[in-house]
Amino acid sequence: MLLPMFPLQSVFFPKEVVALHIFEERYKQLINDVRKNAMLFGVPVFIDGRISYGTAFNLKEIVKTYKGGEMDIICHATEVFKILSFQNQLGEKLYGGGTVEFLNNIDDSVLSLKEEVYRLIKELYRLMGVSLSAKLMADFNSYSFIHKIGLSLDQEYMLLQMVFETERLLYIKDHLYSTIQVLKEVNRAKKIIKMNGHFRYFDPIDFNNFNI
Repeated sequence: MLLPMFPLQSVFFPKEVVALHIFEERYKQLINDVRKNAMLFGVPVFIDGRISYGTAFNLKEIVKTYKGGEMDIICHATEVFKILSFQNQLGEKLYGGGTVEFLNNIDDSVLSLKEEVYRLIKELYRLMGVSLSAKLMADFNSYSFIHKIGLSLDQEYMLLQMVFETERLLYIKDHLYSTIQVLKEVNRAKKIIKMNGHFRYFDPIDFNNFNI
Protein backbone atom coordinates (compact mmCIF):
# COMPACT_ATOMS: atom_id res chain seq x y z
CA MET A 1 0.00 0.00 0.00
CA LEU A 2 1.26 3.50 -0.85
CA LEU A 3 0.99 6.03 1.97
CA PRO A 4 1.83 9.73 2.15
CA MET A 5 4.16 10.13 5.10
CA PHE A 6 4.77 12.56 7.93
CA PRO A 7 7.94 11.39 9.75
CA LEU A 8 8.24 12.33 13.44
CA GLN A 9 10.69 11.55 16.21
CA SER A 10 7.88 9.93 18.19
CA VAL A 11 6.27 6.52 18.54
CA PHE A 12 2.48 6.10 18.31
CA PHE A 13 0.49 2.93 18.90
CA PRO A 14 -2.79 1.57 17.46
CA LYS A 15 -6.00 3.15 18.84
CA GLU A 16 -4.07 6.19 20.11
CA VAL A 17 -5.70 9.58 19.52
CA VAL A 18 -3.11 12.23 18.71
CA ALA A 19 -3.33 16.03 18.44
CA LEU A 20 -0.88 17.63 16.00
CA HIS A 21 -0.09 21.18 14.93
CA ILE A 22 0.67 21.31 11.19
CA PHE A 23 2.74 24.25 10.01
CA GLU A 24 5.18 23.13 7.26
CA GLU A 25 3.95 23.70 3.69
CA ARG A 26 4.49 20.08 2.64
CA TYR A 27 2.47 18.74 5.55
CA LYS A 28 -0.28 21.30 5.11
CA GLN A 29 -0.55 19.97 1.57
CA LEU A 30 -0.51 16.38 2.87
CA ILE A 31 -3.35 16.96 5.34
CA ASN A 32 -5.44 18.79 2.73
CA ASP A 33 -4.97 15.84 0.34
CA VAL A 34 -5.83 13.34 3.08
CA ARG A 35 -9.02 15.26 3.85
CA LYS A 36 -9.99 15.59 0.19
CA ASN A 37 -9.38 11.92 -0.67
CA ALA A 38 -10.36 10.34 2.69
CA MET A 39 -7.16 8.33 2.82
CA LEU A 40 -4.75 7.12 5.48
CA PHE A 41 -1.38 8.74 6.06
CA GLY A 42 1.69 7.27 7.74
CA VAL A 43 3.78 8.57 10.62
CA PRO A 44 7.09 6.69 10.46
CA VAL A 45 9.40 6.93 13.47
CA PHE A 46 12.52 8.95 12.67
CA ILE A 47 15.18 7.30 14.83
CA ASP A 48 18.95 6.91 14.40
CA GLY A 49 18.71 8.85 11.13
CA ARG A 50 16.38 6.27 9.57
CA ILE A 51 12.72 5.46 9.06
CA SER A 52 11.73 1.78 8.99
CA TYR A 53 8.53 1.36 11.01
CA GLY A 54 5.59 3.59 11.79
CA THR A 55 1.87 3.86 12.36
CA ALA A 56 -0.96 4.61 9.96
CA PHE A 57 -3.46 7.34 10.87
CA ASN A 58 -6.98 8.40 10.01
CA LEU A 59 -7.67 12.12 10.05
CA LYS A 60 -10.56 12.59 12.49
CA GLU A 61 -10.94 16.36 12.64
CA ILE A 62 -9.32 19.64 11.66
CA VAL A 63 -9.98 21.56 14.86
CA LYS A 64 -8.67 24.91 13.67
CA THR A 65 -7.20 26.43 10.52
CA TYR A 66 -5.06 29.52 10.96
CA LYS A 67 -4.70 32.51 8.66
CA GLY A 68 -1.43 31.22 7.18
CA GLY A 69 -2.87 27.75 6.56
CA GLU A 70 -1.46 26.12 9.68
CA MET A 71 -3.79 23.58 11.26
CA ASP A 72 -4.55 21.90 14.56
CA ILE A 73 -5.72 18.36 13.81
CA ILE A 74 -6.92 15.28 15.67
CA CYS A 75 -5.99 11.92 14.19
CA HIS A 76 -6.50 8.28 15.14
CA ALA A 77 -3.78 5.61 14.94
CA THR A 78 -4.86 2.39 13.23
CA GLU A 79 -2.13 -0.10 12.25
CA VAL A 80 1.63 -0.53 12.48
CA PHE A 81 3.56 -0.80 9.24
CA LYS A 82 7.01 -1.64 7.93
CA ILE A 83 8.35 0.58 5.14
CA LEU A 84 9.28 -1.30 1.96
CA SER A 85 10.26 1.75 -0.13
CA PHE A 86 10.34 5.51 0.32
CA GLN A 87 10.37 8.57 -1.94
CA ASN A 88 11.26 12.04 -0.67
CA GLN A 89 8.54 13.42 -2.96
CA LEU A 90 5.46 11.68 -4.29
CA GLY A 91 5.28 12.84 -7.89
CA GLU A 92 4.70 16.60 -7.91
CA LYS A 93 3.68 16.68 -4.25
CA LEU A 94 5.79 18.51 -1.68
CA TYR A 95 5.59 15.61 0.79
CA GLY A 96 7.14 12.18 0.69
CA GLY A 97 5.64 8.73 0.90
CA GLY A 98 6.26 5.08 0.37
CA THR A 99 4.94 1.57 0.08
CA VAL A 100 4.29 -0.26 3.33
CA GLU A 101 3.42 -3.67 4.68
CA PHE A 102 1.03 -3.75 7.62
CA LEU A 103 2.05 -5.90 10.58
CA ASN A 104 -0.29 -8.37 12.21
CA ASN A 105 -1.35 -7.70 15.79
CA ILE A 106 -1.83 -11.09 17.46
CA ASP A 107 -3.53 -11.10 20.86
CA ASP A 108 -2.20 -14.29 22.45
CA SER A 109 -2.19 -12.89 26.00
CA VAL A 110 -3.50 -14.66 29.10
CA LEU A 111 -5.37 -12.97 31.95
CA SER A 112 -2.77 -13.81 34.61
CA LEU A 113 -0.02 -11.97 32.70
CA LYS A 114 -2.22 -8.92 32.13
CA GLU A 115 -3.09 -8.84 35.84
CA GLU A 116 0.57 -9.08 36.83
CA VAL A 117 1.57 -6.21 34.52
CA TYR A 118 -1.29 -4.07 35.81
CA ARG A 119 -0.29 -4.85 39.41
CA LEU A 120 3.26 -3.68 38.64
CA ILE A 121 1.95 -0.48 37.04
CA LYS A 122 -0.06 0.25 40.19
CA GLU A 123 3.04 -0.42 42.32
CA LEU A 124 5.11 1.93 40.15
CA TYR A 125 2.55 4.71 40.51
CA ARG A 126 2.30 4.12 44.26
CA LEU A 127 6.08 4.50 44.67
CA MET A 128 6.01 7.69 42.61
CA GLY A 129 3.05 9.08 44.57
CA VAL A 130 1.00 9.48 41.41
CA SER A 131 -2.70 8.65 41.12
CA LEU A 132 -3.69 5.97 38.63
CA SER A 133 -7.00 5.85 36.80
CA ALA A 134 -8.71 2.49 37.20
CA LYS A 135 -8.73 0.17 34.21
CA LEU A 136 -10.97 -2.85 33.70
CA MET A 137 -9.09 -6.02 32.76
CA ALA A 138 -11.37 -6.42 29.75
CA ASP A 139 -10.05 -3.08 28.42
CA PHE A 140 -6.43 -3.47 29.52
CA ASN A 141 -3.65 -4.32 27.06
CA SER A 142 0.01 -3.55 26.44
CA TYR A 143 -0.84 -0.16 24.94
CA SER A 144 -3.01 1.08 27.86
CA PHE A 145 -0.26 2.95 29.78
CA ILE A 146 2.58 2.61 27.30
CA HIS A 147 3.54 6.32 27.30
CA LYS A 148 3.15 6.58 31.09
CA ILE A 149 5.57 4.01 32.50
CA GLY A 150 8.91 5.67 31.80
CA LEU A 151 9.88 3.93 28.55
CA SER A 152 12.54 5.54 26.38
CA LEU A 153 12.02 6.29 22.68
CA ASP A 154 14.17 3.24 21.81
CA GLN A 155 12.08 1.00 24.08
CA GLU A 156 8.80 2.25 22.63
CA TYR A 157 10.17 1.74 19.12
CA MET A 158 11.12 -1.85 19.99
CA LEU A 159 7.60 -2.49 21.31
CA LEU A 160 6.09 -1.02 18.13
CA GLN A 161 7.74 -3.76 16.09
CA MET A 162 6.44 -6.63 18.23
CA VAL A 163 3.58 -8.61 16.70
CA PHE A 164 2.53 -10.72 19.70
CA GLU A 165 0.74 -9.21 22.70
CA THR A 166 2.46 -11.63 25.10
CA GLU A 167 5.87 -10.48 23.89
CA ARG A 168 4.93 -6.85 24.51
CA LEU A 169 3.50 -7.59 27.97
CA LEU A 170 6.60 -9.56 29.01
CA TYR A 171 8.86 -6.75 27.81
CA ILE A 172 6.82 -4.19 29.79
CA LYS A 173 6.81 -6.49 32.84
CA ASP A 174 10.63 -6.67 32.81
CA HIS A 175 10.87 -2.89 32.44
CA LEU A 176 8.45 -2.30 35.30
CA TYR A 177 10.21 -4.75 37.59
CA SER A 178 13.60 -3.09 36.98
CA THR A 179 12.18 0.43 37.40
CA ILE A 180 10.40 -0.51 40.63
CA GLN A 181 13.60 -1.95 42.11
CA VAL A 182 15.45 1.27 41.30
CA LEU A 183 12.69 3.38 42.86
CA LYS A 184 12.71 1.26 46.01
CA GLU A 185 16.47 1.77 46.34
CA VAL A 186 16.06 5.52 45.81
CA ASN A 187 13.35 5.67 48.48
CA ARG A 188 15.54 3.65 50.86
CA ALA A 189 18.44 6.04 50.25
CA LYS A 190 16.16 9.02 50.92
CA LYS A 191 15.13 7.53 54.27
CA ILE A 192 18.78 6.98 55.25
CA ILE A 193 19.69 10.53 54.27
CA LYS A 194 16.78 11.92 56.30
CA MET A 195 17.96 9.94 59.37
CA ASN A 196 21.38 11.61 59.33
CA GLY A 197 21.77 13.83 62.40
CA HIS A 198 18.74 12.42 64.23
CA PHE A 199 18.78 10.35 67.41
CA ARG A 200 18.46 6.72 66.45
CA TYR A 201 17.58 3.62 68.41
CA PHE A 202 19.56 0.45 67.80
CA ASP A 203 18.64 -3.00 69.04
CA PRO A 204 21.23 -4.22 71.59
CA ILE A 205 23.57 -7.01 70.49
CA ASP A 206 24.23 -10.03 72.69
CA PHE A 207 28.02 -10.26 72.72
CA ASN A 208 27.83 -13.82 74.04
CA ASN A 209 26.91 -14.95 70.55
CA PHE A 210 30.07 -13.64 68.92
CA ASN A 211 32.71 -16.03 67.56
CA ILE A 212 36.12 -15.07 66.24
